[in-house]
Amino acid sequence: MNDEYIRNVKNDRFAQLLGIEIVEVYPGYALVELAIEEKHKNGIGLVQGGVIFTLADYAFAAACNADGSTTVGINASISYFNAPKGTAIRAEAKAESRQKKICGYKVEIKDEDGTLIASFSGLGYRMRTKEGG
Repeated sequence: MNDEYIRNVKNDRFAQLLGIEIVEVYPGYALVELAIEEKHKNGIGLVQGGVIFTLADYAFAAACNADGSTTVGINASISYFNAPKGTAIRAEAKAESRQKKICGYKVEIKDEDGTLIASFSGLGYRMRTKEGG
C-alpha cells in the first residue's frame, strides 16, 4: 500500500469519525472494515443505512485512488439485502472498468459471517492520473 497515493483517502475526516479502517488496498482494489458501535445504529437498533453507504463509498474511494490518481465519485447506487449481525462489517471494492477518465467499481458489503449486507456500484471521474493526465 502506497500511503502517499492514498493520502487524501486516509485524511478523510468523516471516515475517521465513524472509525473506518483500511485493511488492504492496491490499484483497483480495497478492503475496509468498521467495528460496529452504538453510534452506528438507527432508532430500531440496526446499523444505519448511511453508515453502510459511507463504508462502501470509502472502499470505492480507496480503490480508485490507490494508483495515485485523483478520482471523484460521479454516480453511486446501493441495494440493501440484510441487516448486519455481529460486531463488524467489511466492504470490498473491485474495479470493473478503469479507463483514462472514467472508472466503474462494484463494492460488496458483508458482515462477520460473510452474509451479503449490500451491493454498491460506483462510477468515478479521474480528474488527474499519477502521470498528470
